[in-house]
Amino acid sequence: MTAGRLTSLAGAALFAVLLFPGSGAASETLRVGPTAPAIQPAQPGLGASARIDPVGVVLRSDMAALEIALPLSQPVPWRAQVLASPPRLVLDLNTVDWSVLPASTLAAAAGPALRALRLGQANGWARMVIDLAGTYRLEQAALTPARDSDGATLRLILARVTAENFARSAQAEDTFATRFGGALLHPEAPATTPARRPMVVVLDPGHGGADPGAERDGLRESDLMLGFARELRDVLVRAGGFEVVLTRDADVFVSLNARMRAARAAGADVFLSLHADALPDGLASGATLYSLSDEASDRSAAILAERHDRGDLLAGVDLRRADDAIADVLISMAQLETRPRTDALAESLVSGIRAQGLRLHRRPHQSGAFSVLRAPDMPSLLIELGFMSNPRDLANLQDPEWRQRMQAALAEALRAWQEADTASAPLRRH
Repeated sequence: MTAGRLTSLAGAALFAVLLFPGSGAASETLRVGPTAPAIQPAQPGLGASARIDPVGVVLRSDMAALEIALPLSQPVPWRAQVLASPPRLVLDLNTVDWSVLPASTLAAAAGPALRALRLGQANGWARMVIDLAGTYRLEQAALTPARDSDGATLRLILARVTAENFARSAQAEDTFATRFGGALLHPEAPATTPARRPMVVVLDPGHGGADPGAERDGLRESDLMLGFARELRDVLVRAGGFEVVLTRDADVFVSLNARMRAARAAGADVFLSLHADALPDGLASGATLYSLSDEASDRSAAILAERHDRGDLLAGVDLRRADDAIADVLISMAQLETRPRTDALAESLVSGIRAQGLRLHRRPHQSGAFSVLRAPDMPSLLIELGFMSNPRDLANLQDPEWRQRMQAALAEALRAWQEADTASAPLRRH
């Protein structure tokens, strides 16, 4: 998340401070009334804001626990953290419209676990900060999709703990600022050192629209990769220190050149193209990472590179007629710096996947003439998460637990690579 001042929900003020004095009631519940505007479906596409259903909002607390439920019009990336000095819960959502929760309505809530509640928005993020009346730990936090709509409900439960347990679980102010950045909506918070710029990761779900990619047992590669990319985006955003952009967030065709242009427009630090192709029986299985090379490392890499380019040709986009700015891209000057960084990224990802005990190809890092990797100014890899032509790989791609382990491996490997890459930056030419 990019650091920035949080804008006020009330208008002129930078943020609204809603104080909740203690009351004699053992438990108070906030349910924002039915007179608020009805929830509207979020517009499809990248960057659409989720709306809160004001009728279903729940804020309940007593001295033992605090519960929050936010019904949303669509799932969104989110993260929650309890901070110390003073104790408070910080909840970030990307992105949510707070406007249906006016300050006057929220101010009517009271509960012994709450001292204050503030809302704000900045740079596409919505933030809620709750100052806690004691030492509480985040016990449960989950975003659950609705069964009968496109919506979801974010539910958080905090439980009262001893000061000793709180000290072990709460995050320090400076650590939070370094990982997440941004103002903490607390006027007495201590000054922190400037946050390191988040790493911009562009995820490229392969194929889409007129080009479904590989197909097996009624499953399409384009659908599997879009779902995986969305899940990975949420994992990275919750981990902190990442800004994530998808080259497509729907079942639409995006040309290879357009995917590269989108990555460059986003200022990508890393470009990861996600695939799960099908190859002749026995030719490949297990996760495989491909970097750019004029010569394919083996027969399977040559087949894959040709197939990916053919997807553009089938959709009426002839790469051979690309303009000079694209056709003349990289392979010479920029690759002198980008290639070793890409190789280091591949090694980090392979190590992260192996550390999770996930299956890798016998040669996990290969190369080929993949047009989608021809961006000169960012490390770029094509990741075959598995091959739909392999029954075990196909089963893994449909297994939520396997996907979570793979996403955790990629997130940790990206962070490890960023730290090593930052440390080696002074040694690179400028």
